Amino acid sequence: MSMPCSGPPEPHSCSGVEGLGPRERVTLRASAVSYRGRLFRSLAHYEADGRGGLDLARDRALGGDFTGVEPMGLLWSLTPVGSEDPCFSQMPRGVMKTPLKVEVTVHHAPQQQAVPLGPALASAQVQRWFSSPELSRARLQAGRLRGVFLLPPGDGPFPGLIDMFGDGGLNESRASLLACRGFATLALPFFGYEDLPPIMKDLNLDYFEEAAKFVQSHPKVKGPHIGVIGSGKGAELAFSMASFLPNIAAVVSINGCVSNTATTLTCGRSILPGLPFNLDKISAMDSGVYDVKEALEDPLDPAYRESRIPLEKASAHFLFIVGEDDRHWKSSVYADIAVKHLTEHGKANFTLLSYPNAGHRIDPPYSPFFSVYLDPVLGVPILGGGQLKAHAVAQIESWKKILEFLHLHLGGSEAGSALTG
Repeated sequence: MSMPCSGPPEPHSCSGVEGLGPRERVTLRASAVSYRGRLFRSLAHYEADGRGGLDLARDRALGGDFTGVEPMGLLWSLTPVGSEDPCFSQMPRGVMKTPLKVEVTVHHAPQQQAVPLGPALASAQVQRWFSSPELSRARLQAGRLRGVFLLPPGDGPFPGLIDMFGDGGLNESRASLLACRGFATLALPFFGYEDLPPIMKDLNLDYFEEAAKFVQSHPKVKGPHIGVIGSGKGAELAFSMASFLPNIAAVVSINGCVSNTATTLTCGRSILPGLPFNLDKISAMDSGVYDVKEALEDPLDPAYRESRIPLEKASAHFLFIVGEDDRHWKSSVYADIAVKHLTEHGKANFTLLSYPNAGHRIDPPYSPFFSVYLDPVLGVPILGGGQLKAHAVAQIESWKKILEFLHLHLGGSEAGSALTG
């Protein structure tokens, strides 16, 4: 029996089951445990061919968490089991030496949907690596900077990148995948990691400028121009870096806001107050999860004009990636504001990709789906939005576009830089 497997930079299919009865109906179930001990599961129903074989790259799933030919469906449909605190819903972050381990089991298909699965007929363990032993990984403690710097093998020079998330701590999974694609990538936390502030407080662009100079001046980086990719708050910080700092050539925004939000950001002589959340517009659901989509104040409200990030000052190229069902905030609206603003200033340095029914956390391909997660600012579980299959499509398709965009504007050759596992 062989099962789905994957290696950097992207998973590939090597999946199948043999030795079944002709046209036998079976259920495949995948199980994984997060680094915080949370169980994730997915399942799909299949029918073997006339010789008792099953090929996930060829055969259609007949039901379960997805339908159709989806070789990687058991990975991208992994979702948390139960209703525990969503802060335990995160997948592994230490990706160099600890791959995501997924157990795939084969069962007789139940006759009725509510009937539990019987004993496993066969099983296999799949390891999804987000990195490669060929990468160089350096823990960064230079001055105030904290994070991890990842370098592809070889002498370079490589295009330089900074990668940021908005939920605190260090998340190097995407940075590792980008390094596997030939980018010298700094995974940059700004709170909730080592001796950085435990919660997000007022920020100073000096910290991010120091990070940019570190990457730009590294001997293996093809400077001085670098790129920045960010999700949520990380995207809005990427906007600010491009607007106030030199030599930022490319910015990827994943569901970012056009205003500085929540906390004050000092940018030299400019101070951007945080666009506030209106707590009266937060609604609680019976499950204890909160809907905060309407809570962030309107960036176009004249009262909050000073929070707006001056994108017109940036010389960078922008890639806006939007999940149209983002429940964290109105990402589609913010991207439209940004595009209109740049156009009004005579700029055409942007591309907008909008994905129907995708939610807030658009991670690299085949990442598990989070409909609920813990908000680091409000400190409560909130809706992230999105529908399972549509969100998976957004993750797969946007990743291709991200790589194309970064190679176009930072250089490098994708075909020549991809590592294989």
